[in-house]
Amino acid sequence: MASKITIEPVTRIEGHAKVTIHLDETGKVSEARMHVNEFRGFEKFAEGRMFFEMPQITPRICGICPVSHHLASAKACDRVIGVKPPRTGALIRELMHMGQYIQSHAMHFFHLAGPDLLFGFDAPPAQRNVLGIVAANPDLALKAVWLRKYGQDIIAKTAGRRIHANGAVPGGMNKILTAAEREEVLAGVPEALANLEEGLGVLRSWVSQNKELADSFANFDSGYMGLVQPDGALELYDGKLRMIDAKGKVLVDQYDPSDYLQIIGEHVEPWSYLKFPFYRALGYPAGAYRVGPLGRLNAASKISTPKAQREFERFRDIKHGEPVTGSLYYHYARLIEAVYAVERAQQILEDPAILSEDIMAESNHLNGQGVGCIEAPRGTLFHHYWVDETGRLTKVNLIVATGHNNPAMCRAVKAVAEAYVDGNHLTEGMLNRVEAAIRCYDPCLSCSTHALGRMPLIVELVTPQGTVDRVER
Repeated sequence: MASKITIEPVTRIEGHAKVTIHLDETGKVSEARMHVNEFRGFEKFAEGRMFFEMPQITPRICGICPVSHHLASAKACDRVIGVKPPRTGALIRELMHMGQYIQSHAMHFFHLAGPDLLFGFDAPPAQRNVLGIVAANPDLALKAVWLRKYGQDIIAKTAGRRIHANGAVPGGMNKILTAAEREEVLAGVPEALANLEEGLGVLRSWVSQNKELADSFANFDSGYMGLVQPDGALELYDGKLRMIDAKGKVLVDQYDPSDYLQIIGEHVEPWSYLKFPFYRALGYPAGAYRVGPLGRLNAASKISTPKAQREFERFRDIKHGEPVTGSLYYHYARLIEAVYAVERAQQILEDPAILSEDIMAESNHLNGQGVGCIEAPRGTLFHHYWVDETGRLTKVNLIVATGHNNPAMCRAVKAVAEAYVDGNHLTEGMLNRVEAAIRCYDPCLSCSTHALGRMPLIVELVTPQGTVDRVER
């Protein structure tokens, strides 16, 4: 008989999800799906609040990436009041953002994804975790913790505190960076780069020993999207949208993020609270695309800092300049971005303007809406606010990185299940591979589920004979 395997919960990710794997009569995989089974509703309960409260409200969406929501929200509020922050205000915001990248990427690679690579997918679960890394390589584990602390210290110095930042406000910042804080962060740059280079060494070594696996694991064609600078270089804070197809052909370039609804649509499936975004010109599912580290490095033409650029060139050589498609390469791209974040932080800190006290632009103007867009560690993040004449929110739309990647994660789950799961000889390692396909994308599920239209209450009563009585209200 046909049967179903359920993996619940999916481990080493943020939020709650499960995977169902459907087997046919012979024990082979016929279907596999990732279900996001939590619902948050931030879009709806933000309605009625004043727009300027949002930079403090939205970081509560998630304790992993509060800075990303904080800054995207502040940028949307800038648009609502029709101002651009002074250069120093923008630099301090971007420095905060680099701190977020350093701590987030370090945590994911070393603590969440690293155990699979260091110990293997079939290692005992008791070893395949951060404590296993501490036991096997305490020096590497300490360096990973140091990197996370370094990023969090940058956030604290720019945002006022490490978690749920409150430094960015509509029009700029409410906190300057002192000379002492500047010197303290600069002093950590060499150690941060050295620790990331060690992580890259571990990753390169693993890829060289497992090249066939890295190339084939959850490998499929898709589009790719990310922010870029005017010359096509990687941009994480304030660029324009670029989208390419599976072969690297540019579909959209230097596109104003404020017009995102013209190119991005959202599909809904009944088995998940998370929507399925797509590129409108191609429709769904043909228009599915990927964001985040792999999406950004595939979309970008180059990186503007020297060490990250050298590693980017190695990355692009994997497929001789064509987009890199294997999902495990997200981990490589993640470390390259972390190097860029440290180098970019150094550039910002060495800019004399960083110590200026000109950090706020004021305005008495009120637009009807505003869009803030930023590259969160997990991918492109949109905050879109509509306000009435008093500044009260009438509508909110959030499209977060994990949402963009939802179609890709579902494809990855199915591809890995079909390749590795044998229902007749099932092992824990087979199921861990399916989870690892999701971990490639470092999903933040608390961020991702907001509004789905009508949300009925459905009660199903299943009898011992298998018949179902269903009540919907």
